[in-house]
Amino acid sequence: MIRIVGRSSSHYTRVTRMFALELGVEHRFEPILQLGSVDASTYAGNPALKMPSLVDDEGPLFGTENICRRLARGRRDVVLRGDVEVRVVANAEELTLHGMAADVDVILAKLAGQPASPKVVRGLENSLAWLDEHLAAVRAALPAGRAPSFVEVALYCLVEHLPFREVVDVAPYSRLATFCQEFGARASAVETAYRFDAKA
Repeated sequence: MIRIVGRSSSHYTRVTRMFALELGVEHRFEPILQLGSVDASTYAGNPALKMPSLVDDEGPLFGTENICRRLARGRRDVVLRGDVEVRVVANAEELTLHGMAADVDVILAKLAGQPASPKVVRGLENSLAWLDEHLAAVRAALPAGRAPSFVEVALYCLVEHLPFREVVDVAPYSRLATFCQEFGARASAVETAYRFDAKA
């Protein structure tokens, strides 16, 4: 059985778990309980000591996008990053991934007891404002009859993660809030709600 190794509190991990659930891929989730570990085996062999990883009979596969492509193998109704050659979709994909990385930067600064870089915070807020403004155009450009796209799942996971980790206020982005309320009703979202993993 496929194993997904990561954290329930990680937006990168949640994207992969939601994809697996949406596509009906049988899998087992294995939480990383020692996030400070410098042993690659903790991260399913990822030498960069990062998550998530997928492990199947071909071995480990590292990174959110790679994992989503593996999960979508053989499916024609799945829209992954770069599949839609429309500029607004490409920009939304880029800004969503930028937002996910900036989110982590802010969290790491807080954990170190340091203020987040003003440029990082402003870039994150600017990205959210752009995504809020262009959300309808992005979704309209995606194919009808699709399974949830990578950009939709990743955007949902990002926007929900920001208040969970108290990174930035998302209240000003009303269109994103409506989208998250709608998307959050999906069974895959409910099952993967953010929480901090703890040893049993």
